[in-house]
Amino acid sequence: MLLKSTFQIKNRFKCTIRVWRTIHNLSVPDGKTYINGKWVAAKSGKTFPVLNPANGEIVANVPDCGDEETNEAVDGCYDAFKTWKNTTAKERAGFLRNMFELQMKNSKSLAHIITLEGGKTLAESVGEITYGASFFEWFSEEARRIYGDIVPSPFKNRQLFFFREPIGVAGIITPWNFPNAMITRKVAAALAAGCTCVIKPAEDTPLSALAIAQLAEEANIPPGVINVITTSRNNTPSVGKRLCEHTKVATISFTGSTAVGKLLFEQSASTVKRVSLELGGNAPFIVFNSADVSKAVTGAMASKFRNSGQTCVCTNRILVQEKIHDDFVAALAKAMQNQLKVGEGLKPDVTTGPLINENAVRKVERHVQDALQKGANLILGGKIHSCGKTFFEPTLLTNLKKDMLISKEETFGPVAAVMKFSSEEEAIEIANSTRSGLSGYFYSEDISQIWRVAKALEVGMIGVNEGIFSCAEAAFGGVKESGLGREGSRYGIDEYVQIKYMCLGGLD
Repeated sequence: MLLKSTFQIKNRFKCTIRVWRTIHNLSVPDGKTYINGKWVAAKSGKTFPVLNPANGEIVANVPDCGDEETNEAVDGCYDAFKTWKNTTAKERAGFLRNMFELQMKNSKSLAHIITLEGGKTLAESVGEITYGASFFEWFSEEARRIYGDIVPSPFKNRQLFFFREPIGVAGIITPWNFPNAMITRKVAAALAAGCTCVIKPAEDTPLSALAIAQLAEEANIPPGVINVITTSRNNTPSVGKRLCEHTKVATISFTGSTAVGKLLFEQSASTVKRVSLELGGNAPFIVFNSADVSKAVTGAMASKFRNSGQTCVCTNRILVQEKIHDDFVAALAKAMQNQLKVGEGLKPDVTTGPLINENAVRKVERHVQDALQKGANLILGGKIHSCGKTFFEPTLLTNLKKDMLISKEETFGPVAAVMKFSSEEEAIEIANSTRSGLSGYFYSEDISQIWRVAKALEVGMIGVNEGIFSCAEAAFGGVKESGLGREGSRYGIDEYVQIKYMCLGGLD
């Protein structure tokens, strides 16, 4: 039962910005973060601005925390774990169910925050809030299904038991592109298992994390169970290192770039931490001659241009078999022209918002120019959009080659690059030619080919005749340099539990 029925925005949040030429009161934190059940400022008094990527305006100022606040949060989180781990699974399920209901009740306000700080279109932000809430719902049910085992003993006078117990304090480090759902996917599993959390959100999008903390407070989750450390880009390396090296932190869960993931993995080695990593991808999208071209184009549009191409499972390389190549390219170009509308995420009918910052735009520009210099053909787009310096035109390139940056790196922008191939074997070789292995997609109406290719692709997740596959029920994670561990589904709990073996003797 919810003890509070409304999202108490007005009491804690003060900010006014101009949207659609109208003044709206919006929920942005007034220089406070959430540590040990209290809303506090950084001890230094320093703050940093959160910018709206669509127009560069300051949405809010939040505390610029450092090692001192991190230590305080971890100590309180560790103390809270001593009691939280002894709550019953039914009690934890109730708290998580409250979180689910609160998030759904306040979905519009939470979506508005995502669009303001991250630039995502409002429709996509609403979708993220629903997706994020589904993890609270799912793990509220999984909390009561964390079972142990009784193993047949080789000795008549002994019994062998295996218990699953919460691992301890979880350091949660999340990216900017899904500022709500990447937190809920980790935190819901951790809390269900009986762990407590210190959340370090991305410096670009800390407001969504603070909103989740407010939900936790309203859901009466005990102080110290959920903490948020907001940090500027300058302080982020120090805080991340402190979480990895702190002896009271039992596990680190990180979603972000492969380079940062490797660094956190290395820093966690000194205390032999459990580490869960969901890292960068370079997803192939293969369209075979047997595919339904119309369905493949629909899937490519969904997979490539969601969040302006800024998702870890976005299509990065589109491989099309030669017989249907020209038809596919023509249909994709038409779909892009008819379906994609660039603009600020709060405006109606906009499908493609800004990139997160100017550095992201520069990377996309570099990839496009590199491809053109190496022989790619420009069909659509190719430059910064007239909407502003953080907007990039939806771009279609053909004649993609293996030596181009787009083939080697994750572009993270609205660029569809198409490569022609001749045989199934060639497509698989190209698809597997990177060290990334997060996700992949392919379209085929040949059932034998579907099974062959699904087995051959070196990725952790595959969409077959489907451009979007994420849901709370599915295990999310990659292989090769795209990650360790799985999130979501029943496997998500495993990242936050440890196995204890007990041999009970003297049963003569």
